Amino acid sequence: MGLPTGFLEIERKDRPYEKVEARLKTWKEFVQPLPADEMRQQAARCMDCGVPFCHNGCPVNNIIPEWNELVRRDHWQAALEVLHSTNNFPEFTGRICPAPCEAACTLNIDDNPVTIKSIECAIVDRGWQEGWIQPQAATRKTGKRVAVVGSGPAGLACSQQLARAGHSVTLFEKADRIGGLLRYGIPDFKMEKTLIDRRMRQMEGEGVEFRTGVEVGSTLSVKSLLEGYDAVALTGGAEWPRDLEVPGRELKGIHFAMDFLVPQNKRVAGDDEARAAPKGTISAKGKHVVVIGGGDTGSDCVGTSNRHGAASVTQLEVMPQPPERENKALTWPDWPLKLRTSSSHEEGATRDFAVLTKRAVGSNGKVEGLECVRLEGVKGADGRTTMQEVPGSAFTLKADLVLLAMGFLGPRRNGLLEQAGMALDARGNVAATVQDYKTSVPKLFAAGDMRRGQSLVVWAIREGRQCARSIDEFLMGETNLPR
Repeated sequence: MGLPTGFLEIERKDRPYEKVEARLKTWKEFVQPLPADEMRQQAARCMDCGVPFCHNGCPVNNIIPEWNELVRRDHWQAALEVLHSTNNFPEFTGRICPAPCEAACTLNIDDNPVTIKSIECAIVDRGWQEGWIQPQAATRKTGKRVAVVGSGPAGLACSQQLARAGHSVTLFEKADRIGGLLRYGIPDFKMEKTLIDRRMRQMEGEGVEFRTGVEVGSTLSVKSLLEGYDAVALTGGAEWPRDLEVPGRELKGIHFAMDFLVPQNKRVAGDDEARAAPKGTISAKGKHVVVIGGGDTGSDCVGTSNRHGAASVTQLEVMPQPPERENKALTWPDWPLKLRTSSSHEEGATRDFAVLTKRAVGSNGKVEGLECVRLEGVKGADGRTTMQEVPGSAFTLKADLVLLAMGFLGPRRNGLLEQAGMALDARGNVAATVQDYKTSVPKLFAAGDMRRGQSLVVWAIREGRQCARSIDEFLMGETNLPR
């Protein structure tokens, strides 16, 4: 701990945003990095706790106090080495991770955690600028071939680790570009896609072969993969969206969130409209937009709608509004339930909680509104609270465009899962443990959202790394890859 009183002397300062009116005119990232000297000061706030709860809060177990101290001492390259020892892609997590490490920080007891996420991002961005990040090709090849299916963060991390262990890795992706939800789910204003392209070039230098436009279970059979490779890792994500099962669902203008977000990312990538939206353009321009679902995907729909020029944006959540502040004595250092306002919400949106959609209404086959009711928590005889409709609370929302962002039910059943014949768990995800990531089918492994259900990018990276370790041990009888 280089500056024992740093947390007392230095005030918390995080990266600022561009003004709303400016950032709504572009699809570029709008978070403004702090100068290196200011970032060093922020790193000096780290207490180097005897029990660093931030380690446990971070799913990849980033060694946070160590690289904080290295940044404070201006040893940026050494800090990058420590950061990369646990996290393959800190430029992703430094932008889109909700930072459970900061929630677990001891200084968060009084709402002033170390700006861990910003420091992480500054370290890796500096590494790219200085040319410190180069391919780390294996010195010896094992002669083993591994197929990885799905190029999201779990598949990318798994592929990179396996290539560095000396295996020949082929990464299959059904879309036309690599990245999974990093590429086509997360808007560019949160994470620009040049970051993925840059990592791809590094991974190609390490021997990873990328094959896009190949859908395993359709254009390529699971059987052929198992016959042609020594091991196969399934990292295809959880792509089965929860639907809105109400009368009027068939009306035009009601869409799943991903059918709205993906084409916009393709437009930003330079695709023409016919290629970006082959099923037809979905635009929020001039429309009254209602987003159903209060999570990150719903927030992304809000930000995208505002950039389209929506007349209004309303976001509905079926659960009650969380408290603005959590009870630290009950929750810290765990991830707390509290009201979270994203940058997209700040750009303009009405948020309403404890609302249930009962019916979609419209004319000429097009949606014009949603009939809703309010809910309240009612405690039953068994002590459990259930959400019930409030009598006389019905109301109608004007809606020209309805976006369904209510989460995902797990991996899609058709195609890959049907062909593979793997056992599923009680929630419909591929059954595999975090001890070995093995499925019920020999040589077949699973990691990421396909195994654990929809989750965070940082959890996907962790599972991809651990799955790679398990595959390496399966192929070689031992492994030196970190867990």
